[in-house]
Amino acid sequence: MTRPNPSAERHDPLKLASVGIRKLAATIHPTRLAARLDANLSSATLVRLQKSPRLQVRLQALLLEDEMGLNGSDFGPDLLLGHDPSRAALLAGGIWHARSLTRLISKHDVAVLVEHVGSEVQAFGIRHAAHAVSTRLIADPQELALGIEDDGHACLGAWLDEASTLDCRRVLLRLAVGTAADNPGTEHRDAAGQLFSPVLAHLTREAPAG
Repeated sequence: MTRPNPSAERHDPLKLASVGIRKLAATIHPTRLAARLDANLSSATLVRLQKSPRLQVRLQALLLEDEMGLNGSDFGPDLLLGHDPSRAALLAGGIWHARSLTRLISKHDVAVLVEHVGSEVQAFGIRHAAHAVSTRLIADPQELALGIEDDGHACLGAWLDEASTLDCRRVLLRLAVGTAADNPGTEHRDAAGQLFSPVLAHLTREAPAG
């Protein structure tokens, strides 16, 4: 009797693709799924659809709009190594608004900002202040947090525009519909490369997510 080869199974392209499809389907943001299916679907229904093995391949085909072959290479690590795209966007936004971050001194203001974007974003932006883009100083911490979020997501969208359609969609599908990533401006396209270089280096130093 021939025994199964565990090593061969681990490297079976079809098995790798199946795992990749499940992971992709599970991480799609519900608003992206609802936008393509029915905006009136409840959150509970969307979750059930995402978890259904029978529907996962169909969801992939519907949302990627790409005739992908079922092979493992199609489902290697994405451009952000599986890390949360919103986190990557906020890190980029922190650099964009680093000049304002360095001027935010009040403990109360810092606490408000950190509550919205996190201490990692604040520290990361200050550490890379030499690459700051915005020259407009924002003193209000809530307004600054919104700016970091919007400009960061716009930079993410601009950076993704330089990638293949498939790679771009694989990241955007994990973001909510309606962020600035969907409509980056010219200023974001000009700066996206220099901002995402340190962001990617930061993420690469961590273990791949998932």
